[in-house]
Amino acid sequence: MNSKVDWYFTKNNKWQEEIVTLRSIVMDCGLEEELKWGCPCYTSEKNNVVLIHVFKDYCALLFFKGALLKDPKGILVQQTANVQAARQLRFTSVNEITKLEKTIKTFVKEAIKVEKSGLKVEMKKTSEFNMPAEFKTKLDQSAPLRKAFYALTPGRQRAYLLFFSSAKQEKTREARIEKFTPQILSGKGIDD
Repeated sequence: MNSKVDWYFTKNNKWQEEIVTLRSIVMDCGLEEELKWGCPCYTSEKNNVVLIHVFKDYCALLFFKGALLKDPKGILVQQTANVQAARQLRFTSVNEITKLEKTIKTFVKEAIKVEKSGLKVEMKKTSEFNMPAEFKTKLDQSAPLRKAFYALTPGRQRAYLLFFSSAKQEKTREARIEKFTPQILSGKGIDD
């Protein structure tokens, strides 16, 4: 256990007992414990394998390459439709965790094997993401914007496409595109 991570398990948290239990189970699988993204992250040979995190309605183990794990019981959860590689095991009680201890360890050990084997999740190409018609029109009308957008990293392109297309109303999509056009033109990602 890493003392730099201890604070995560001792802060007043709705899921404190559950995450302490998860920590014990995961640590029993021979992983290194680190703090990444403000959460306990467990690594094998410096590669991320699993992360403990909490939400309002549950706590979870997030397997970075969970899409590659065998899940005969169908208990791994894809957080949102846009998450490609990661999968979660969600919990709402210590009892639930202890009942699934053997299954949790099986997933962790398989995740370690996946990481050591070098397997990669085949990600969708940026061109496979939905491009809202409003943004396509804007790109067609502005060569500088088109050039700037396609000069961005694929991850930044995807972030913009996901953000623009997540708006339900045309008016909102147009407002988002208008607001972020200067940022795209300056070569910045949505969160830069």
